[in-house]
Amino acid sequence: MPDVPDVILSETRNPAPALAARAARTGSSPVRDILALTARPEVISFAGGLPAPELFDAAGMADAFRHVLAKAPRRVLQYSTTEGDPALRAAVAARYSTRGLPTEADDLLVTTGSQQGLSLLATALLEPGDVVLVEDPCYLAALQIFSFAGARVVPVPTDDGGLDPAALDEIAARERPKLLYVIPTFQNPTGRTLSAERRAAVAEVAARRGLWIAEDDPYGELRFEGEPAPWVAAFPGAEDRTALLGSFSKVMAPGLRLGTVRAPAALRRACAIAKQAADLHTSTVDQAAAARYLAVTDLDGHLARVRDAYRARRDALIDGLPAALPEGSRWNRPAGGMFVWATLPPGYDAAALLPEVVRHDVAYVPGAPFFAGTPDPTAARLSFVTHAPEEIREGLGRLRKALEGARRPG
Repeated sequence: MPDVPDVILSETRNPAPALAARAARTGSSPVRDILALTARPEVISFAGGLPAPELFDAAGMADAFRHVLAKAPRRVLQYSTTEGDPALRAAVAARYSTRGLPTEADDLLVTTGSQQGLSLLATALLEPGDVVLVEDPCYLAALQIFSFAGARVVPVPTDDGGLDPAALDEIAARERPKLLYVIPTFQNPTGRTLSAERRAAVAEVAARRGLWIAEDDPYGELRFEGEPAPWVAAFPGAEDRTALLGSFSKVMAPGLRLGTVRAPAALRRACAIAKQAADLHTSTVDQAAAARYLAVTDLDGHLARVRDAYRARRDALIDGLPAALPEGSRWNRPAGGMFVWATLPPGYDAAALLPEVVRHDVAYVPGAPFFAGTPDPTAARLSFVTHAPEEIREGLGRLRKALEGARRPG
């Protein structure tokens, strides 16, 4: 190639076009940013919702992968159908049906994690400017997904019992939304659970006001106490308008990146087309291994062990919070899941305090970024599942020392 004089290059070179507006308006996840800051092994982090790796059934998963690679290598290493492995869908459908939600394999689409399921729903349902209603506070990644879709996100007030159905009805009448996104059981970030009465009310509002429901259920099988309420999808009025998102991340392993969408036929087909455009299909070998694992493993027995461990960790966190947090703080006691939601006394700022907390080799996630409406600067999310009880107690001791000298702003 002949040499080109620098002066010619400078005269003809133009800047690359700008990023799409959706990329510019959507920020990085504050949780991911905090995890990067707290990656040092000496940090006891209550920040990330990371399942305890020592509780993964690594041996059982290894056996499942060995089996499918030995018995059917040509199939499991090949391209596959978009809808997903039939055996895996049948196993998930059977679990739903056993737990009171009649489901067929063909009702399900396998996704690359339930996060992709929500992204596919946004692609299939939302036009720029469409209104999406969310719990306030809300799962952070859902806010990112709706921002990328160009939706207008409107918060719905919550209380200690979760989403307020009366407020939902009032806002739906005013805003004419297309979609409601909700985590009814052990919500992220608050750990709250909607009662059966509130779930029925949510279904009735959705039917009367004419909106879709995205019901996210990544934590439902991590119940430590009490009886489960039916899915929103099971209530009258919600059957034809609810997409139920499921995940293997909390019951098997997040590294599998496997989830499902259970949705009415027309919406499920639209999501399958969106998935073809995104990644053709979810990993064939991972699906086959998961199906094998479910076929030969006592998953309920495994989950019982996980729940026992997580219950002890929740109790260690709850028992230690009175000494760790300033007088006047509040927190809940979730009946399952992974998170406790705490608020410091008025005048404290959880985000402003975080650098000092991290200097003491402990961390939490400030609550403010989870709000689609007016944020609460005193709020914080603490995850109790990653560390054993003795580490939790040590972490709370560090947190107490970090907060002891903190002064309220102003």
